[in-house]
Amino acid sequence: VTLSLRASPTSLCHSGPRPLEGGQVMSRIAPLLPMILVLAACGGEPPSDRPETALEFPLPDRPVSDLGSNQFSTETERDNRGEAEKVMDLAGIERGMTVADIGAGNGYYTVRLAERVGEDGRVLAQDIDEEALARLAQRVERERLDNVSIKFGEPDDPELPPGSFDRVFLVHMYHEVQEPYAFLWRLWPSLREGGRVIVVDVDRPTDQHGIDPLLLSCEFRQVGYELDAFRDAPELAGYYAQFKRAAKRPEPGEIKPCRGAATGNGRG
Repeated sequence: VTLSLRASPTSLCHSGPRPLEGGQVMSRIAPLLPMILVLAACGGEPPSDRPETALEFPLPDRPVSDLGSNQFSTETERDNRGEAEKVMDLAGIERGMTVADIGAGNGYYTVRLAERVGEDGRVLAQDIDEEALARLAQRVERERLDNVSIKFGEPDDPELPPGSFDRVFLVHMYHEVQEPYAFLWRLWPSLREGGRVIVVDVDRPTDQHGIDPLLLSCEFRQVGYELDAFRDAPELAGYYAQFKRAAKRPEPGEIKPCRGAATGNGRG
């Protein structure tokens, strides 16, 4: 008997038993082993593809952009617009600071933050894309950026050490976070006193690599942050939003998702 691994859970659940001869039992068990997880789901809810560590948090009431499909200008073009300098100025980046660059990608902000904070500062570059981190590691080594560390993160957890960062950068990546409430909740303790989360994004639908700033502010607020600076700037081809920790972080079960939209600008 040949079973296709493409068989649906429904067809597997409702297939009737077939008689087996004793000598055939073991030979027929082996092909079934890959289907154990599917069979376990029969008769109940379909298995969730969410991380187990995120299940206590609500899902966003909006679409999420695909990973890595957004195209940016070249680094030279971004520098010609003064993008990184503008963002670092708005964020108050100074020598000696400790900064995290989440969703670092190829390191556009990582290398410029490293130069700005100087040898007494530190930059942690984090991403969930192993190939991107490998390329960034080569760049860091090639450019001898001794104040940069590289770390692999999780989709629902930036895995930042508590009380360690003056600034956390989320540049053109928040709309790709599959579990924004879990992600932001676990980021909250990483900020030092006076620490800030910096978001650079574009005001467009979340399934088109952007997010309405009102929806962004709402999602941050629900997890225990307060917006304390906002600015549209042509250098960014988008907007700059800055958040600080509120006095209290809610428990995961207390978080209520903001109302988004299936398509459109997410207002409402």
